[in-house]
Amino acid sequence: MTNKTLINRDLQTIWHPCTQMKDHESLPLIPIKRGDGVWLEDFQSRRYLDAISSWWVNIFGHCNPRINQRIKQQLDTLEHVILAGFSHEPAIELAERLVQITPEKLKRCFFADNGSSAVEVALKMSFHYWHNKGQKKKTRFVNLSNSYHGETLGALAAGDVALYKDTYAPLLMEMITVPSPDCYKRKEGVSCEQHSRIMFAHMREVLEQQHEEICAVIIEPLVQCAGNMRMYDPVYLTLLRAACDEFDVHLIVDEIAAGFGRTGTLFACEQAGISPDLMCLSKGLTGGYLPLSVTLSTDEIYQAFYDDYENLTAFLHSHSFTGNPLGCSAALATLDIFAEDRIIENNKILAQKMQTSTAILSDHPHVAEIRQTGMILAIEMVKNKNTKEAYPWQQRRGLKVYQHALDNQVLLRPLGNVIYFMPPYVITEDEIELMAKVAIEGIEIATGK
Repeated sequence: MTNKTLINRDLQTIWHPCTQMKDHESLPLIPIKRGDGVWLEDFQSRRYLDAISSWWVNIFGHCNPRINQRIKQQLDTLEHVILAGFSHEPAIELAERLVQITPEKLKRCFFADNGSSAVEVALKMSFHYWHNKGQKKKTRFVNLSNSYHGETLGALAAGDVALYKDTYAPLLMEMITVPSPDCYKRKEGVSCEQHSRIMFAHMREVLEQQHEEICAVIIEPLVQCAGNMRMYDPVYLTLLRAACDEFDVHLIVDEIAAGFGRTGTLFACEQAGISPDLMCLSKGLTGGYLPLSVTLSTDEIYQAFYDDYENLTAFLHSHSFTGNPLGCSAALATLDIFAEDRIIENNKILAQKMQTSTAILSDHPHVAEIRQTGMILAIEMVKNKNTKEAYPWQQRRGLKVYQHALDNQVLLRPLGNVIYFMPPYVITEDEIELMAKVAIEGIEIATGK
């Protein structure tokens, strides 16, 4: 096998995600032969440091021996079984352990296949809960501007990134959208905490005026990842939890990207000391190995569906591979690593290294901001540093950084003009230096003209 032969075969049959396929007339695909730790290797023995954890999923490196072994053991026992009317030990153990490590009010686990599906489950659960409780006026949801929650129709509606959403607007339910607390937009001299408090006034106003028709608020805690890695202060979550309680509205926390250590704590909502009504998990849940997601709920929500069959209150939602034993086993191995190793503590060292390695860009004339929350660091390229005027998106300056990085052993996948790092936690300080060096070079090239 060679890169060329596989590229030719691929382009005859595969439609790639989030891609304008015509780009591949000039931007070759890269077939990957193997992975090891933070490294990917193609069929010409070229290596690429996976600085984005293969779309934010791979937290403990490619071909992690501990996760590999757990999956191999399970493969010899049970590959899959229907989870309706049946069960199996990996799903039971995983649910028990997730209930133990997530915020205290979360007591029930509903398994699905991927992050979008977990969001769909949460939206339907919230609506159906109020329906079962006789509050039929509650039919709407509140989101934040610039938010992202997935790409199935319900999850897509719950987000607010125009690039993904606008085309499908006629198909989507209408959300109540509140301005984001995104601290990139704060005024000079205003702290991130102050800005987040100020922006919460918009949310409170909506809840005060429309709570009788609102099922839930859905939010990405601390980082709006697909929305250019924009960040805000935990105080917003604290205020939101209190307001949702006051106005009898559910709080759905989408920890799909932010969970499992990305923000510096195991779950981002820990930094606000809150417990949501519904929490969505996926991505790092299986260490990036297999598709699996879970929506955790409070027991109060669960009990609203628990009734005699003829009352028709059951939650009739399913996925064929719900609670797949192989996926659950990968997730259990992932939780073992968190439990047995000093991941969160070690990540603080790695996060500091990411900060110091990119600090030189703080004075760059075309870098408006370097922002960081835990193991997520983002660098925003702009046309004008003083006014934060953005480069026209048509110039695709982030693509220039991407191409330079590939030529220099690093996989970066910028979000427009935002370069970000979200590496596996097994990355070394030397590898962070390489990642930062290549990104800095790419930014110099992309902003040079």
